[in-house]
Order: sequence, then structure tokens, then C-alpha cells
Amino acid sequence: MKIVKALLSIAFSITLLVLLNIKLGSVPPLGKFLSPFFGFWQNAERQDLQNAVLHLKELKSKVQISYDEHQVPHIFAGNEYDLYFAQGYVTAKDRLWQLDFQTRFAAGTLSEVIGKKALELDKYQRRLGMGYGAENMVKELEKYPRIKAMTQAYADGINAYISTLNSEKYPIEFKILDYKPIKWTILNTALLLKLMSATLAGGSDEFYMSNALRKFGPEVMNDLFPDYPFRDETIIPRDTKWDFKADIQAEHSAPVPANTTIATPQKNEGIGSNNWAVSGSKTASGYPLLANDPHLNLTLPAIWYQTQLIGPGINVYGVSIPGAPGIVIGFNQKVAWGVTNVGADVLDWYRIKFKDKQYKHYWHNNEWKTVKKRIETIHVRGHKTISDTVLYTHHGPVVYLHRPDFIKANNVPEGYALRWIAHDPSADIATFYYLNRAENYEDYRKALSYYTAPAQNFVFASVDNDISLTAAGYFPRKNKGNGKFLLDGTNAGEDWQSRIPFEQNPSVKNPTRGFVSSANQNPANKSYPYYLNWEFAGYERGNRINTRLSKMEKVNIDSMRNLQTDNYSVLAKDVLPTMLSLVKKGRLNASEREAFNLIQKWEYKFDPNEIAASIFEIWQKDIYNKIWADEFTNLNSPMRFPNRDRTVHLFLEEPDSKWFDNITTPKKETREDIVNAAFKFTIDSLEGKFGHLGKSWEWANVKHSNVPHLAKIAGFGSRLLYNGGSKTSVNALNESHGPSWRMVVSLGKVTKGYGVFPGGQSGNPGSFYYDDLLNTWTSGELNELLFLRSATKKNSRIKGHLTLTH
Repeated sequence: MKIVKALLSIAFSITLLVLLNIKLGSVPPLGKFLSPFFGFWQNAERQDLQNAVLHLKELKSKVQISYDEHQVPHIFAGNEYDLYFAQGYVTAKDRLWQLDFQTRFAAGTLSEVIGKKALELDKYQRRLGMGYGAENMVKELEKYPRIKAMTQAYADGINAYISTLNSEKYPIEFKILDYKPIKWTILNTALLLKLMSATLAGGSDEFYMSNALRKFGPEVMNDLFPDYPFRDETIIPRDTKWDFKADIQAEHSAPVPANTTIATPQKNEGIGSNNWAVSGSKTASGYPLLANDPHLNLTLPAIWYQTQLIGPGINVYGVSIPGAPGIVIGFNQKVAWGVTNVGADVLDWYRIKFKDKQYKHYWHNNEWKTVKKRIETIHVRGHKTISDTVLYTHHGPVVYLHRPDFIKANNVPEGYALRWIAHDPSADIATFYYLNRAENYEDYRKALSYYTAPAQNFVFASVDNDISLTAAGYFPRKNKGNGKFLLDGTNAGEDWQSRIPFEQNPSVKNPTRGFVSSANQNPANKSYPYYLNWEFAGYERGNRINTRLSKMEKVNIDSMRNLQTDNYSVLAKDVLPTMLSLVKKGRLNASEREAFNLIQKWEYKFDPNEIAASIFEIWQKDIYNKIWADEFTNLNSPMRFPNRDRTVHLFLEEPDSKWFDNITTPKKETREDIVNAAFKFTIDSLEGKFGHLGKSWEWANVKHSNVPHLAKIAGFGSRLLYNGGSKTSVNALNESHGPSWRMVVSLGKVTKGYGVFPGGQSGNPGSFYYDDLLNTWTSGELNELLFLRSATKKNSRIKGHLTLTH
């Protein structure tokens, strides 16, 4: 009996040992994960920064890295290779899993580590041509040896760090998902930059718009989706004169109607950023001030990584995108710059007519052209390798392949090809290489001439008292309205006609008003000769920024910081008085009356403690939904709603419009009916979720802001944050989307920078530096950024040193 028990005990131990060291579905091997020698325990970090010396054979000379109290590395190197090698090394040291995960997402290789759950996503990313575009960028870098060397040095630094790791030192996410990091290449950096293009310029509405066109016809579509907004606040001052004409010669065909269930990632009206620069004529110092806060989906690890790079001909501080060398947003001793998304139309869908089901030829410009095929091989963890054939036309990849229901003749196979600027060869890294070293306006303009995508409004200021703003990027020369709907891929007249010359991109230098600004709204007035897009972000944030800047004098750092955290809503100011005037007060119950009395006194600020802000936000959203949902909701043929600008104009200027009627009811609803029904819905919703009107209705509680983990791993995100802001406020903070980096730079004899992002330098949830900046960011404060000029001069803010030697 004892022998049987012993054998059972041994068998159980062996079984347990096996189970603890294999991956079961999404559960990591618990033995390795829980091991005190190899598992997650190894990921705890000390708060105090230790001095260390590392020998790395790839280096040409010694590199000194000084860490400040927020674990920001200040890198001193004697040559460019060592500088970017060290940047790659320290970035990997803090953000290795983030580097790996983001590029896997872009490349469509998540299935290798996650399994079949990621297969459809991987297929989609590859059909979008993410890898194709990245490969074209790598080829283009061959023309720029210095930029290629910079990118290769950065990759070498990442790989040098990876080579120091064994399994117990892997970042915790590698342990949870049970895989290991692989070698970094220049292609990974290119993939990361393509991911930024997809994030900022990868949304499209053409399928939704073409579905609506088929239902409503061109007259209704022209009315509800106009080519220019009713309320306007252009980035380049309205009175700007253009000394050139557009040279567009093409045959424009009728827009393509559709009836399809294809659902592409839509444009997000809330995505965007703010930036501005104020001339020394309006500042207390007599030198310019520059501010920038790019709005993105917030994550932990943080989107940005702070670094100072000091080497021959360069001393620059700012934030980089983990995975790409150089500083993307920042300043040096003489200039500062920041970016916002342009939102230009650089992505078009073409309906392709194939010759037959062999998909070897497609019809274009009155001839059959050859289809190119790209085989995508997808390795799937725990399953067979998948091969997916992607068809390529001269436009780009055929992402969707099917026969729409309304195409009957000869059963001709059709598909939809994507023409996207992210596929084109580019050397965008060169822009940041030269911006980092810029000394004046001429250097800034030269740097921007290299920039392709995603198109950005680059704001600029210098110690020479120049301020400027340029919409930089590759803007295709094409017919007005091309890309609003699906395009006819057989018509050569719909093809892009190269690019708008860089010198003719919208730009302004030293305007008489004393400032420049952008908030993703329309770049230029109606007289600008070229077509950029039919729709941009709403005018509200831009209007508020310009209104406040125009009134400011003796501007200082606090003026800029306070404007970045401005919670005032121009939308609320515009529409709430009319909303209130339409409420039938005599029909309100006690709760509704209490809420109505409160919102009547509201001053249009989305401050965290404002109950009225919560009421307004839900109320206006439900009014919007009630106006459009009955006509524009169709699961079999999805359509998008008219935008906020058109809706506000309808609401304020067309009180008897037919669009207020709900066609699904026998009654004919009016604007007043919608306003009152939406108000009742709002109060019922708040009471149902938060109880009777009180503190729980405060905007911060309703908005529910937080910063989630990049892969949504439970427990690795932030707590709930008590803060204000809204989509239509300068402080455009929503649930988990908002200012990913706030920066203010004071140019002068001694240039100073201030900044913060919602997170920390470390990507390790076990580190103090994972989210140590979050409280500062939430409170709307800024840290003074430590701009070092010497590796040897002592500074009380330096808490540790890392020396890299060859």
C-alpha cells in the first residue's frame, strides 16, 4: 500500500510539474510564472537608482547616462552611433515589452504568441499593407545613409540589451504570455511608424458614406455632409493670400454608391491635439513660448518616453516614441517644436473590377493590368501555419474581396483596393534627425521637407523670435472630394497625381496677431487652391485657444499651462441656451426640475466637480442620436451620422427640419419633442446608474477617466482619476483618451522646458517609475524638465549614473 501511495504521489508530482510548466490556453505556465527565482517576483524594482558600469563591445567610446529623479536618461556620447545606440539600449531597458507588442500588432504577428484568437487581426493588418509599407520605408532609407546608420545604431542598442537578458529578467508581460523577445531590426522601427500612421490617419468613412449615398442620393448627401464647415476657425489665419494655383487635370467620375456590410475603422471625431506658439511681443520675457499636448489613446506603459540626447552638434530634450530614434516633440537651446494631427485625406478606397475569378488582371484606364500577389505567412501558436494571398493593384492592396449585391452583370468579381500614403517610400525619421539639431526657422523648414506621414501640424518657435506653423506631410494632388465616397478603380482620372509641393503646403510665419495655433481644425480658408479633405475636427477647441490667446498679454509659463487645462466648452456655450429654452418646465418631475435648475446656472466648464457637465454631455449626445439614428442605422448597410458641425447648424438654424421626426413612430416629432425626451432620458440614466442627484453625478465620476494597460491586462492599469475635460474643451480628456504629453517651452537666453505625461518612464508595473508622473498630470501641473549641458557638473536632481563602455 505504501508503494502505491508513493507511486501516486510521484505521478501527481510529475503531472503537477508538467502542468505548471506548460501554457494552458491563455494561462501562462504557472510554475515559471510563480517561481521566486524566475517568475514575476523578479520584476519588482527598487526606487533608488543605482550607479553601474556596463561593458558593451558594440560601442566606439564611453557613454555617460545620468538619471534624474523621474528616471529620465540624459545621454552624453562622443559620436552619433554611440548616442543612438545608447538611446536604443535605455529605451529597451525600460520598455522592451512595449516595443515588441506594438510592432507585432502592426506587423500582424500576434498569432505567434497569442494563438488563433489574434489570427483575424493579423490577417487584417497584413491586408492593410502594414508590412508592405514598412518594407518600402526600409528601402527608402538606403538613399539616406546617415539616417539609416542612426536607425541601425538604435536597433543595435535594443539588441545589446536583449542579449543581457535571461528568462527571469524578462518583463512581466513576456512571462504572462510565455514568450521571449526577438531581435530588433530597422523594419521594426518602420512598422512602429506605420502604426502611428494607422492611429492618426488610418480611419475611413468611404464605405459608410457610399452606403448612405445609395440610400439618400447626392442632393441629401451634399446637404448633410457639406465640403466646408458652417462654423470655421482655420489654422492658417483667414486673411492669408495664396500666390499659387492648383494644377489638377483629371476626369472625375461620379461617386460610387454601395450596399455593403464592410465596416472599416472609422475616423474618430475626438482624436486630435493642441499646439500653439506665442511671439515675444506678447510674452513677459520678450521671447516666444510654445505649448503642445498631443491627444491619443492613453496607456500604461506610457505612449512616450522622455530622453535628453547630448552629442556632437546636438543637445535636445523631449519625448520619443519607444522604438524610433531621436526626439519627436521637444526643444534644444535655440528652438522648440510640437505636433498635432492634420487629418488630411490621405487614404482612398477604389472599387476594382477583375477579369475573372483567377484574379490575375484588373481593368484600369481601358486596359487589363496585371495583379501582383503577395503571400503572407502567418505562424499561429499551437496551430498550423496559415498562408494568405493578398492581391496588389497599382493603387495598393485589395483589402476586401467580394461581389456587391448590386453588381449582377456577368457575375464579375470585384474588390476594394486601398491607396494609402503609409504604403509609399518615406524617410520620416530624417525630419526628427534635423529638427533635433535645428537652430533657426530655415533649419525647421528643411527638416519638414523630409516628412511624409502621418501628416502633422508642426508648430515652431526660436530664440530669434520667430514663430511658425506648417502642415507637413505628403498631401496628394487630387480632385476635390476624392475620397469622400468609394472611387471607381477603372478610371485613371481618379488616381492621385503626385503630391502638393511642400512649399505650397499651408504654412504661416510670424502673423500680425502674435501667435499661431492648431487644434486639428481646417488648415486653410476656402481660397486655398488644393483639396486637403472635406472634413476636419470641429472648430470649438481652436476657437477657444484663439480667443484666449488673442486677449493675453505678458504671457508666461502659467498662462500656457492654464490654457492647456482649460475645461470650457464652446459647444455648450453655443447650444445649451437653445436646449434650455425648449424644455417644458411644467412637465418636469421633482428630479428633473432639480437638475434643470442646476444646469441653468452652469458656466460651460467641464470641471471634475461639475454635475451640470454630466447632464449636458449625456443630454446633447442623446439629442444627436435621436436626430440621426432612425434614418442612419442599418446593420446590413452601415452608415455614418452627419458630423457635429452640421448637427449644430441644423439644431440652431433649421428648427422645422424634417430630420427631427422619428420615422419609426406614427407621430411626427419636433425639435422640442427631441429635446424634452432626451432630457428625461438623461436624468433617468444618471439616476439609474448613480442614484439621486448628488456628488456621484459629478463629471469626474461619470467620465470615469483611467489609463489602461496597453494589452488590457487586469491590475496593470491606473486607478480611476478625478479630473475634468471633454472632447470640445482645450483639455480634451475623455475616459482614456486625451493629453498624452503636456509640454510648455520658454525660449530665451536660457531655454527652459516643462512637461508631464500620464504614467512614468518604466514599463514595469512593479516599478515606482511606472506611474509616478500620474498625480502631477491629473492635477494639471507640469514638471520642470532637467536640461543638462555637462556630464560632469553636479546637479541635485541626478540620482544615478549608468556608464556604458566598449
